[in-house]
Amino acid sequence: MQTEAPPAPPGRRARFHRHGPVVLGGLAIGALIVYELIAHHLVTEEEALFFAALVPSIVLHEISHGVVAYWCGDDTAKRAGRLSLNPLRHIDPLGTIIVPILMIISPLHRAFGWAKPVPINLGRLRHPRNQAVLVALVGPFTNFVLAVVGGFAFRFVTGNVIPLSPSVGEEFLFYFGYANAILCAFNLIPFPPLDGSAILERLLPRHVLPGYYRLRTYLIIAVIFLVYFDTGVLGVVFNYALRFWADICFS
Repeated sequence: MQTEAPPAPPGRRARFHRHGPVVLGGLAIGALIVYELIAHHLVTEEEALFFAALVPSIVLHEISHGVVAYWCGDDTAKRAGRLSLNPLRHIDPLGTIIVPILMIISPLHRAFGWAKPVPINLGRLRHPRNQAVLVALVGPFTNFVLAVVGGFAFRFVTGNVIPLSPSVGEEFLFYFGYANAILCAFNLIPFPPLDGSAILERLLPRHVLPGYYRLRTYLIIAVIFLVYFDTGVLGVVFNYALRFWADICFS
């Protein structure tokens, strides 16, 4: 009996025709929002460059979680199409758009947000409890590597001299390394749902994990309050990371 072969997966041109207009439209809207924020003096050009550096940093952070999970046996992120460099696939309406805008225009003028978490099925990992730690910590490790790369790149293009009038490219490299140093330090804080809490989770008895996972989802509210009403705790954490990164750029 003859059977019909399954249809071939769409090629790059077909995928572009399907997703290209959405991607270009999203980028155009994002550029318009940034322009309006600058025009109304809600953000400076330096802050806009910082956010431009932050986007690929967060995207690569999230992708790294999915890649390591895939290597450890869980293809959930791959099947969901989240191992993609397309930033629109990683946008969380609340964490990527609403919360950052509200915090930027708030009286304290602080920036905070997050991308859509990459879906991970811990039960599909070959060694769930141990590999879950690897999957979590690879995110901050990715930001650490990017911070080092950004620092050395900035040092290379500036000739190890602080430029008096830096170009846009030099400023972008500076903020790229800066953003990744901040992301690495912040995500290593051992408080759920930040990545550093994976070590705490590994130490918890198995019978308390279901309740812990239910609670962890809502602790993002506590993290937002920590950032917004921070009285210096985060500054201590960030100072160590930024001091290390500055040594790469300027020593």
